[in-house]
Amino acid sequence: MHTRTEPSPTTTVGTYTELVDQVRLEGAYRTRAQAEDAIRVVLAGLGRQLAGRERLDLAARLPLEAALLLTAYTAEPRPSNGLRFVKDIAARTDTTPGVARWDTGSVLTVVATLAGADLLTRILTRLPSGWALLFGRAELAPAA
Repeated sequence: MHTRTEPSPTTTVGTYTELVDQVRLEGAYRTRAQAEDAIRVVLAGLGRQLAGRERLDLAARLPLEAALLLTAYTAEPRPSNGLRFVKDIAARTDTTPGVARWDTGSVLTVVATLAGADLLTRILTRLPSGWALLFGRAELAPAA
């Protein structure tokens, strides 16, 4: 497993096909179907965690098919932390937390690039701890 840092600023996605191709590249998936499966479960899961203006703004920056996945479900009243989110993805896909973490990071790293720095910062302030790393960002804790 490789370590992700900041999202690549060269990622450009205009269509759903391009999104799938970028996630396939980021996640080193063998097939497009594997990348599409990851996109479906991660975006639906993110949509259950994110509400308000940030959800709408993110949906506006995604290809239509991805935006529909993000907005298909009602957001939960209290979002999960990053670790709980990964465990939920693992349970929904009947896989290990390690695989779920890989899938989540592969999708959300591309989503972070599409969101842009300002929107991503707003999204991360709305979500509990543990999400920044899933989006490929360092999560710094305040000094005690």
